[in-house]
Amino acid sequence: MNKIKKINLIIIPTFLIFIILTISIYFYKQNQNKKNIINYSKFINMVEQNKIDTVYLSDFEYIKVISKDGKIFYTENPRINNFKEKLLLQNVRVKENDGNLLNSIASILAFGILSALILGLASKKVKSQSTISSLSNIEYISKSSNKITFKDIAGNEEAKESMLELVDFIKNPEKFSKFNARLPRGVILYGPPGTGKTLLAKALANEANVPFFAVNGSDFVQVYVGVGAARIRDLFKKAREKGKAVIFIDEIDAIGKKRSLKADSGSDERDQTLNALLSEMSGFKDSEGIIVIAATNRLDVLDDALLRPGRFDRHIEINLPDIKARYEILKLYAKNKPISSEVDLYKIAQMTPYFSGAKLENLINEASIIAAKEESEYINYDHFEKAFNIVVAGFEKKDRSHITKTDKKITAYHEAGHALVTKLIAPEISIKKVTIIPSTKGAGGYTLNIPPDKMFKTKKDLLNQVKIAMAGRVAEELIFGKENITTGAYSDIKQVTSILLNMIKEYGMIENTGFLNYSIVEENNLINNEKIINVLKDITDELYNEVYNLIQNNINRLNLLAEYLIENETIYEDELNKLIN
Repeated sequence: MNKIKKINLIIIPTFLIFIILTISIYFYKQNQNKKNIINYSKFINMVEQNKIDTVYLSDFEYIKVISKDGKIFYTENPRINNFKEKLLLQNVRVKENDGNLLNSIASILAFGILSALILGLASKKVKSQSTISSLSNIEYISKSSNKITFKDIAGNEEAKESMLELVDFIKNPEKFSKFNARLPRGVILYGPPGTGKTLLAKALANEANVPFFAVNGSDFVQVYVGVGAARIRDLFKKAREKGKAVIFIDEIDAIGKKRSLKADSGSDERDQTLNALLSEMSGFKDSEGIIVIAATNRLDVLDDALLRPGRFDRHIEINLPDIKARYEILKLYAKNKPISSEVDLYKIAQMTPYFSGAKLENLINEASIIAAKEESEYINYDHFEKAFNIVVAGFEKKDRSHITKTDKKITAYHEAGHALVTKLIAPEISIKKVTIIPSTKGAGGYTLNIPPDKMFKTKKDLLNQVKIAMAGRVAEELIFGKENITTGAYSDIKQVTSILLNMIKEYGMIENTGFLNYSIVEENNLINNEKIINVLKDITDELYNEVYNLIQNNINRLNLLAEYLIENETIYEDELNKLIN
């Protein structure tokens, strides 16, 4: 090692001296050359008088010239396309370089050596830093800079209660040491996006008055093997320096997916990163007082070793809020907003099933923006109605001049089909609005269905969803003929396929495919795809015929709804009920 250092001490100064000398010679030559410069017009006169013997062409500012009496001088480079041709016509010899190779070679050598030196030093620096890459993107939030507490989070009462226990663990460890109980090392929060997983983690750190490190799973996904693992170790090192801390890893499935069973999979960068995380959480190192909170939308894809006790001890499901929770969330976000007394937030909670907390916040924010644009004194119910339509379906298109009468009629019958079948087979579903006004989300029109709040969906509920989705295409076929059906059913067909596939593969609801989970069958390469496709086709044919007969028997109601839509463009629930009844 010392020999290498000595060699470097000799080589580096030698290179630097050589570069400085080369550059000095180059500039000296350049200055010498500038003493023999003549202007271009004088040079042209000499060419015409046949006084020039040789001209050396180059890309430099000045070109070298030799006169017939042997004198050397320089003139400005004109850089014109036919310059060489003109000289040759005047019997002047033309050469493609200036004959002074020393300048070119010296400049190239100087540049090459300098570049190599810089690259060598840079690569040395990169190598020294690559093993322990600093997590500059770790977000550290102290209690004073983040005021979120559990009081600021509405809904998810069971999850909050479980997290409050952890606060007690951190703040009052002596209470549990009496029973020799240890602090849970990790908690996984799982559930749909936007349900408040990050907020719960922030609230835990704030309530416990400990530092909060927030990172994303993708922060550890690296091209170079070992970097992700080094970052994991660096993260835990930073947390241990604080004594007690909460580490929050969002989207942990980026590094925590099930590992491959192949023998050589240990060399995979993601596997090494996961192994480092498992090692840090396993108890081999002193990590007392550090709680790791992880969030994911897909608990089923995580590695079993990650989910075992001693790693992530608790798995807390964060569900979409029910009607009571939605009401509490709306009240929370409506605080400090000038909302009109006529607005009933419970009514808004009723019309927003399957809305996450983030989506409810977005609804109130959109209503606030609309009220501000209209310069209204308060946020009223109309603003919430408009905001609801924007969140669900997008903005209405203002310019509808390109829509032909035929397109309008097709859209009217398509949406009338959806609305009619919904009312006939699922009267419990509320239809807030049917419109043929196109939206910015790509819909030519839409029917806004609001299903009732339910913990489970029955087989009948799912089949009714399929029939309602089919109704638009069926109405088109009945009115315009089989040859004139349109692409308007594109999203409906996707919905039908998705529901029926889940019924077959995940829920075991179809008799012909049995009480099996086909996702597990697929994992073991035992799936018969042809059988599933045939079953799907048989079910869709059967349900399509049912919907066809249902609409055909109620064709007068379909015509009535479609004609009203063509004339008024939108039907609301009260008008819809009157027209159907």
